[in-house]
Amino acid sequence: MMAAPGHAPVEAGPVLRDIHLPRDPSWWPPAPGWWMLALLLLAAGSIAAWWWLHRYRRHAIERAVLAEVDLLAKQWNGQSQRLAAGLHQLLRRGALRYDSGAARAHGNDWRRILAVVSDDQAMLAQLTLLDSAMYRPDAAFDQDAAVAATRQWLLMAWRHRPIRKASSATPLSPPVESSHA
Repeated sequence: MMAAPGHAPVEAGPVLRDIHLPRDPSWWPPAPGWWMLALLLLAAGSIAAWWWLHRYRRHAIERAVLAEVDLLAKQWNGQSQRLAAGLHQLLRRGALRYDSGAARAHGNDWRRILAVVSDDQAMLAQLTLLDSAMYRPDAAFDQDAAVAATRQWLLMAWRHRPIRKASSATPLSPPVESSHA
């Protein structure tokens, strides 16, 4: 196109820049979905840590109890009366989780307390035998079976959730009435 004589040349128009895109979005702050995911992961991590710690403590106590049984078995090997007394004491301590009167129970009451954890009659027979064997110097019982039964019962007693209830044995003294009326 030619410019007409006497006219100024026609410009093509304003100079335009090329199309430019906006900046990339910032990674901070994250979208609400990421916040929820972070909270969920934090909660799951906290629950997992609590569960692991609870399990670790529980297993540590189980190992300590079973180590005490093994120590008694090693320490009093061949001395039936002392072994029976030591194992019986551990059973009483474990039974206190289930019945506050376990320290005073004898005979059928003691067997009933032991049966709360397990109803295995062979194991209960071994454990109730300890009740009388600890008072007889000439006690004859299968020491290995008694140790195994004690280990099994204590392990089951520790894993079994205790239910606290009033003692089945008679109280040592009658309840005292209050005179504040």
